[in-house]
Amino acid sequence: MKILNFGSLNIDLVFRVDHIILPGETLSGGDVEYFAGGKGANQSVALSKAGAEVYHGGKIGEDGRWLLEKLNASGVNTDFVKVYDGPSGQAIIQLTPQGENSIILSAGGNRKIEESDIDDTLSFFGQGDYLVLQNEINGTESIIRKASDKGMKICINPAPFDTSILSWPLDLVDILIVNEHEGAGMAGSSGSYDEILNRLSVSYPGVEILMTAGTDGAYYGYDSRRIHVPATKVTAVDTTAAGDTFLGYYLASRLAGDGVRESMARASKAASITVTRPGAMDSIPFRKEIF
Repeated sequence: MKILNFGSLNIDLVFRVDHIILPGETLSGGDVEYFAGGKGANQSVALSKAGAEVYHGGKIGEDGRWLLEKLNASGVNTDFVKVYDGPSGQAIIQLTPQGENSIILSAGGNRKIEESDIDDTLSFFGQGDYLVLQNEINGTESIIRKASDKGMKICINPAPFDTSILSWPLDLVDILIVNEHEGAGMAGSSGSYDEILNRLSVSYPGVEILMTAGTDGAYYGYDSRRIHVPATKVTAVDTTAAGDTFLGYYLASRLAGDGVRESMARASKAASITVTRPGAMDSIPFRKEIF
């Protein structure tokens, strides 16, 4: 069983600031730091560090070749990452001393996926393999349909959320992983965690739904089944890759045969370690740190 994460790869530029900048404000920050990131890449690293066999599909420019080295060093197979004549994706991140962040994305190669890239990549995968997707690349609808036709299991993290996601063929999805804001967007209205989860379960019957809620832990819904796992209490330094870590560790644990509650607890613990470290990809813990 193989996992294909068809997702984004970014060069993260991190500016440390006292507070998130306000409209019209000029703010002096510390030195800029460069990290490997992108929700897709972060999730691939989390999956690999959690012990899963994961292949990454996507597109970068020549300026992003070092991202492949970072992924390879974490055990991620990058044979399906295409290099094109243009810039890689970039993220400008403001980071406060409290660990809160604000992010501006420039898509670069992440929005240059062609149908031939999709076909070439999916040709290596088949029945029973898993596909992981986010909302930082183009071609997502086509990828979902073609992967479903091949009998792949589909896990979607609709982040960053926008209403175009609601037009995707979501009836083909097996696992939906959201935070509370993405969950509210998918559900069509806000409310308590339980209310959002109930609406999602009605809207997407037969789909495993996981909703992360920061310091309030994580929630699970599958039709009428409900599970809640509390968060591990820590002092956050940088929350950038917490959700990506949760996804990677949850899915890796489930594929290893663990139950839902155990997998959620393991994912929550891994995410709690991630937020105590700076950066995105580099902050994700290894499996040996969880057990």
